[in-house]
Amino acid sequence: MVKLNRFIQFNDETIDVNMLLLYERLGRALAEAEFLELTERKLFEFQPKEGTISISVFWRHRSEEVTHAGRLSDVYLLTAGFWKHFSVPVWIRFRNTYNNHPLQKFAEELLLMFEEFRLIDVVEKERPGTAKAFFIRRQLMLKFHQDRLLSNTNKSFWADALLNQLYITLHEGFVTETQVDWNLPISQIMMIAAYATDAKSTEDVAELAERILFMVEEIIENDLIHQYYAVGDALPEEIAAFHYHEGMIDAEQGEDIPKETIEEIFRTWHRESESESGVHLEYELEHGRAGRGDGDNSTEGNENAEIQETGIGQSEGNVSSKWSDVERSHSGKKSKRKTAGHDFGKEHVNVVYEEQAVQADRDDVNLTKLLTCREEQKPHVRSFTEEMRKRIELKADAKRNRLMKGRLSSKLTTLLVDESPRPFYRKNVPSEKLDAVFGLLVDGSASMMDKLDETKKAVLLFHDVLRELSVQHEISSYYEDANYASKDMQPNVFGLMHTFDDQRKDDGLTILSFETNEDNRDGFAIRWMTRRLLGRPEKHKFLLVFSDGEPSAFGYDRNGILDTRESVLEAEKKGVSVIHLFLSSEEPTDDQRALFSMMFGNKSAASKSVEQFADQTLRILRKLLAIVVG
Repeated sequence: MVKLNRFIQFNDETIDVNMLLLYERLGRALAEAEFLELTERKLFEFQPKEGTISISVFWRHRSEEVTHAGRLSDVYLLTAGFWKHFSVPVWIRFRNTYNNHPLQKFAEELLLMFEEFRLIDVVEKERPGTAKAFFIRRQLMLKFHQDRLLSNTNKSFWADALLNQLYITLHEGFVTETQVDWNLPISQIMMIAAYATDAKSTEDVAELAERILFMVEEIIENDLIHQYYAVGDALPEEIAAFHYHEGMIDAEQGEDIPKETIEEIFRTWHRESESESGVHLEYELEHGRAGRGDGDNSTEGNENAEIQETGIGQSEGNVSSKWSDVERSHSGKKSKRKTAGHDFGKEHVNVVYEEQAVQADRDDVNLTKLLTCREEQKPHVRSFTEEMRKRIELKADAKRNRLMKGRLSSKLTTLLVDESPRPFYRKNVPSEKLDAVFGLLVDGSASMMDKLDETKKAVLLFHDVLRELSVQHEISSYYEDANYASKDMQPNVFGLMHTFDDQRKDDGLTILSFETNEDNRDGFAIRWMTRRLLGRPEKHKFLLVFSDGEPSAFGYDRNGILDTRESVLEAEKKGVSVIHLFLSSEEPTDDQRALFSMMFGNKSAASKSVEQFADQTLRILRKLLAIVVG
């Protein structure tokens, strides 16, 4: 779906997904956690339940060097610092101690600021190569806190100003003179903060924060106005989710002991999400292990007893009440719902999808349209197929000369001239068909409505050319049913217009019968078609995506671009070439081209008008089949 041109440019900005994937892979390597995912949020932080870490948007709109170094420093701190060296039990106790304190936010962020200072030093010693990124981080953050110090003191935000002052003290040293007229024992406070250079653990840092809080709690009246750290926000809630009733012995509690590090929390949540992809059963004990039942209240069964109640489960598969049967009536064949689960990526865990055969409309209007289209495209199809066949014949006729065995060449002078004569040759064995298979995904979202007719013509041309050349291919539209999409379930449909099982069957009427629907979930569709292509025996596998913009679906707007890029990289890694054709009624803008390049790399083409859809389709096929012919 095409993104609208906003009147405020920064509302439309996106991060370079290739760089984001680079940071994600770096984070996985440092944390030694392949399941880890990375996003961008206001502040750098953890989300254990989602299995993600987040770098900060603070580094945007700066020079390329500063932006890159700043984001790297976030990744270093999160995965090489807080990940292994931050004591979660100490943090929990500290938060509980100051839970109702008037300066609760100040206390928590003061601890995190001290901990950041300590962990930068820890990471630099373990990995000296991180020093450059941290140096740039310090310079920029110092400037930030210096500016905020003046602003906050002018507004009498004394808690914020003190946090700014202590950050400056930590990174510039105790000798730094303050320009603020403090109503606090600032020299003693700064001296205590300087002891952070000797801190060896989170517990040491917590003690420093407590000492400073004791000195200011009677003087500073208001808590922090701004938030500077969010790294610990999600941790207590996630740990509290794992609890057992009192009285259980250690063996029954299994692995659920207090987690010392963020790493342990993340791995615990990862194991839980892997084994429990939904709420299947709910017990009094949330996580049953090898428990025993006493059976005191058991009742002997009676096969003649009457059924008094019936119940319907609420598992992931029970979606019939949410997804109307009317929406499935367009299929000519009986379809079957499938759940994506964890097989198609984290963004699509709650996707439920159907593979429906598009029902061909065989009325006179559609038949006339098919004949007209084919009459217009007939010269293009004929010339293209003749060109490909000639290329195949030329390749078949080519000889391989100077061989040790084979047919004897008519030029025998090599026997006299060459020290190691090779007078034999062989003809290449003609190929009966092109060793290639194609999958075509057609965006079925509502934004395609104004260009649907031209899109159908391009798809029909694709179908006719490959059918003439006896090349196996599959064509499917894809869309998400926005009317029934929710947080717990996102129904998706693949409208099958031509399948691999159809061989050379003429599905022209079916192609002209597909219609637009709602949203588009591109990353999911690419993974779905990639799986189908990987099941084919052909050597060359191509996946074409015809769409008119960026992905848009329920809960997918934010991460759709990144997920699509990941799906493309996954397909390419498995040997499936992904090519994108941007379908638009006008020439794409520079921003749009940059967006497609982020999602599909250098394998993205665009047309200047709807009339050029078919021409671009032929151009793409010519390039791809030339690769196959060699």
